Amino acid sequence: MSALYRRVFGIGLQDTFVYRWNFLLRSLFSLIPLLGTVAVWKAVCESGQGLPGYSFSAMVFYFVGVLLVENLASPTEDEWRIAAEIREGQISAILTKPLDYLAYRLTLFFAYRFLYSIVTLPVLGVVLWAFANHLEWPQHLMTWLWFSLAVCGSALIQFFIAYALAMLAFWILEVSTLIFILYSFEYFLSGHVFPLDLLSPKMQEVLHWLPFPYELFFPVQILLERLDFKSMVEGFLIQLMWVCITFGLAKFLWMRGVRKYQAVGG
Repeated sequence: MSALYRRVFGIGLQDTFVYRWNFLLRSLFSLIPLLGTVAVWKAVCESGQGLPGYSFSAMVFYFVGVLLVENLASPTEDEWRIAAEIREGQISAILTKPLDYLAYRLTLFFAYRFLYSIVTLPVLGVVLWAFANHLEWPQHLMTWLWFSLAVCGSALIQFFIAYALAMLAFWILEVSTLIFILYSFEYFLSGHVFPLDLLSPKMQEVLHWLPFPYELFFPVQILLERLDFKSMVEGFLIQLMWVCITFGLAKFLWMRGVRKYQAVGG
């Protein structure tokens, strides 16, 4: 079976390589929101009001970290592709093969992320060069290991959520509205717009138990070395909990959906 999924990984690389220029252009245009965000926070920091625990350089490093984690872990239209396969009956070909559909899509997801990250490396290099004066890289080598583990956990949570949303195509003809609603919450509550520790303590306590902070905010906080060991271990345990919950939800919706699925025609 491992040879089979290695072949699937290779197919995913070939499929993704076709869209390499799309990925590069998307990455280039992602610099525009980054530059706008940096300009806004520069104005805030220079207004004299200050930010608790964040200098302007720390804020720039935070958003560069967000861009890095996003490139490494965030799905690229996986939910749309899965939903389309269900809606158009393409999964019939998968159901007749000795493949676990979740493992199949997860392998393709990692292939997409691998090639996407390589294609967008030049753009990321430009960002790191442009903001080099504001970046304070981790002082401890182990930080990179913890950061890598947190990024892996983030990728799994985001993929399983996307997969579970796509499974709704078994019951709903068009799932785009639900996807946009959930991603609106993800965009704000994952730390994409601002560091979540700027929120009130009560709001932070609520978010602490939701999956969204562990998609972006938690890995970036590790990269910035803003967490002590106890907080980091607790964060990893909660992230692992959400990986298991979202995985279970994805499997449950697949099993229920396949029972409902009907393919018509030859």
